[in-house]
Amino acid sequence: MNNSLTKYGADERFLTLAKEYKDLKLARVISQYKGIYKIIMEEGECLAKVSGKFMNEAYHASDYPAVGDYVMTDGFRKKGETSVIHRVLDRKSVFKRSAAGSKKEMQIVASNVDIIFICMALNNDYNINRLERYMTLSWDSGAKPVIILTKSDLSENIDNILNEVTSVTFTDDIILTTNKDESSYEKIYEYLKPGITGAFIGSSGVGKSTIINHLLGREIIKTSGLRNDDKGRHTTTTRDLILLKDGGIVIDTPGMRELGTGFAETSRGFEDIEELISKCKFSDCTHTGEPGCKVREAIEKGTLDLRRYENYEKIKRENKYAGLNSKEIEKEKLNQMFKSVGGMKKARKYLKDKDKRK
Repeated sequence: MNNSLTKYGADERFLTLAKEYKDLKLARVISQYKGIYKIIMEEGECLAKVSGKFMNEAYHASDYPAVGDYVMTDGFRKKGETSVIHRVLDRKSVFKRSAAGSKKEMQIVASNVDIIFICMALNNDYNINRLERYMTLSWDSGAKPVIILTKSDLSENIDNILNEVTSVTFTDDIILTTNKDESSYEKIYEYLKPGITGAFIGSSGVGKSTIINHLLGREIIKTSGLRNDDKGRHTTTTRDLILLKDGGIVIDTPGMRELGTGFAETSRGFEDIEELISKCKFSDCTHTGEPGCKVREAIEKGTLDLRRYENYEKIKRENKYAGLNSKEIEKEKLNQMFKSVGGMKKARKYLKDKDKRK
């Protein structure tokens, strides 16, 4: 395999998978805009689109190629022509979220990523609930999460923030950056070894593009300054995969105004809470007042933050409703409301029997 694709992360796994398609050529998606993709192949970059058969067989939006995907095409095409994508190879990791305005579709933000750099600015953007959501999605993706706290010069209580972040994420992979200290970015290089792909995730204006420009040593992604509300202006509107001069690969992503967790597992992001739940006296404990409830016991003792537990419950509810229509969601909510009497169906029977006795 030519060096151009191994530099872009094509390891033995994908090279082996590609051999199954003898009449097709391996490529990696490095950018997309609606139905047009930019791909990198042995011969270089070219544009591509999916075949008609691919469109007919695709059931979900997530079946289509995404930035970071390895795909099988009909070959390289010169400028003015378009290659055709016939297959998306099995993904080793997928960072996804619920598509905006939809509970049924998952939106792939980036695929085949080794590291998720969760970027959060230490100004008005800082939100520990949102960070827990990012961690849940990152662990669920199959990639390793690394937290980058940007604009650290704007915070006066760095130590308290670091203690809080560590206490809810259970990781020491935390990097502080500031434009006032160029050396603060150096630790990021340690994660981006040759062939390693890192995706930068975060809200609009937190400094993702600034970090990538620094890693590249030049400004190829336009950045904007802070707005009057201290949150920063949104700049990136597309996803792009970029090769660093020292061999690492980065993916810049648009800012996320919504962060639906969809079907994401919570076992890694909230391991402490799920361990407590497993020790409750009753397997169907609702954690609202039953005897032997380890969750309530931990909250009362102060070893579990009520805020963290409420955020966990909120994410679990969202996951339960993922894929349901409005009528199904309403039914599920009613069942949850009447859970103590066995669900809505039993509640109706109880009320009916009660009326008969009057």
